Amino acid sequence: MVKTFSKTLTLEEFLKLPETKPASEYINGKIIQKPMPKTRHSRLQAKFTTKINNVTEEKQIAYAFPELRCTFGGRSIVPDVAILSWNRIEFDEEGEPVDDVLVAPDWTIEILSPQQSSNKVTGNILHCLRHGCQLGWLVDPDDKSILIFLPNQQPELFQGSDKLTVLDNIDIELTAEEVFGWLKMRVET
Repeated sequence: MVKTFSKTLTLEEFLKLPETKPASEYINGKIIQKPMPKTRHSRLQAKFTTKINNVTEEKQIAYAFPELRCTFGGRSIVPDVAILSWNRIEFDEEGEPVDDVLVAPDWTIEILSPQQSSNKVTGNILHCLRHGCQLGWLVDPDDKSILIFLPNQQPELFQGSDKLTVLDNIDIELTAEEVFGWLKMRVET
């Protein structure tokens, strides 16, 4: 069950609150706590993060952050995976990333949990796209499909051997079938 808190706060007041587990998001003046991730969600999140970072980090192309709070356009959301192009990551004088991310990710990946509203999650992806995000994925482990969003285009549904759209500068080729194959951890012998 997703918790929604009834007390109205400003975005600034929300950002002063202590973090919750699972994370809470600030959407349209309301605080909405995300559902606790389950095993399939966590597995896909880890695999996406690892797969992307193995290709992008060393070459300083981009970085995939799991559960990164992004605050922009009047919302504060926590995508399951937020991918930022390297040149959009703000670093401090010691070369460490600055904690507060005040821009939309370049690519946002949301993995639908059973208790989660697909419309709420889709709303976050659309919000990202309206604020500069270049690509959004809504991953549904139950029906093994990925809905892909691009700016100013109709979303497209990908299943099976469909090759997934990724950012142009990220050299990864994936199909929906490969992504959901990550869920099979036990191999029968």
